[in-house]
Amino acid sequence: MKINAIELYQYLQPLDKHLPVGKQRIDVRKGLILNVEVLDEAMTSHIEQVEISPLSGLDIDGNPITGFSLESIEQVINEIKLSAAQLIGQSIDSLLDLCDKTQLPSLAFGLSLLHAQFKGQLIGHQISLQTMRSVPLIYRAQDELVSVLHARVRSLAITIHSIKVKVAQTSLEEEIKLIHEILAIRPDLKLRLDANRGFTLEQAIEFAACLPMSAIEYIEEPCINPQDNQAFYHAIKMPWALDESLNDPNYQFEMQDGLTALVVKPMLIGSLEKLQQLQSDAEHAGVRFILSSSLESSLGINALAKLNQVMTPGEIPGLDTLSAFSADILITSGKSRLLGLDTLTLINQYR
Repeated sequence: MKINAIELYQYLQPLDKHLPVGKQRIDVRKGLILNVEVLDEAMTSHIEQVEISPLSGLDIDGNPITGFSLESIEQVINEIKLSAAQLIGQSIDSLLDLCDKTQLPSLAFGLSLLHAQFKGQLIGHQISLQTMRSVPLIYRAQDELVSVLHARVRSLAITIHSIKVKVAQTSLEEEIKLIHEILAIRPDLKLRLDANRGFTLEQAIEFAACLPMSAIEYIEEPCINPQDNQAFYHAIKMPWALDESLNDPNYQFEMQDGLTALVVKPMLIGSLEKLQQLQSDAEHAGVRFILSSSLESSLGINALAKLNQVMTPGEIPGLDTLSAFSADILITSGKSRLLGLDTLTLINQYR
């Protein structure tokens, strides 16, 4: 199959409510859609789209988002502009050549995913975003009444047995109380806590010591200094997971005491090949490999849901971030508005 045309679009989506990015909040999400047409030997056209949306930019206070994507969307646009014209007329394998050359993880992931889609490696994994399995994300929005959060917990389907709860957002006392209130409403739930490196070692130990251990699956990145995570485990025996640490381009998997899961955001990690190697290293050590969103639009979430079925069919991913989006993009999740390519900003096209 030969690449016949490439179109690069940008979306900018206001969010209906602020989304947490670590300890920061965002009220808008922007990203890119790469639309590529290839021709097979019979000159039949095949078109695929992927989302490329590094988790960077500014938060609601105008401060740079830290701890996630190192590249900006402008860097991705510039690199695509420099390379796209050279891909026209080339085999789809040239997508992987460019993937190997780029230093931008979001672009590497998008290119390798696009190649996999053209190769049919995700065919047969049909997803409905309205009914897909995902661990619900529970967090207290800015100035939100606790009773509203309680209502969200009460509204969870009885078939849901695991939720993710953002912690290290307010005081220890408030958050300990909140965890107990959630479990009082749904004592059957298992909690995946996400601290986003929000606690000192002493705070993490104090927090965990006040929780029912049997109700906690793990806590993500409990300590401000990741080197304290093992000491946290030795003190309290609560399993922990890595998330932000994986975004370091120099990260190499190393088994540590208490490490039970890697919570992996593919848009921040890179190519499918890199993801597969990380998965192999983790699972060989008995560590769970759990896919998670980087606050992508419905197109990106749909791709992650399909990828989950291929890579980790036994794990329920963390993809519950679409509720804040004001519209869907190309793939419906049931919202009243579905945006097509004609409603997005065309940045460039190559033929």
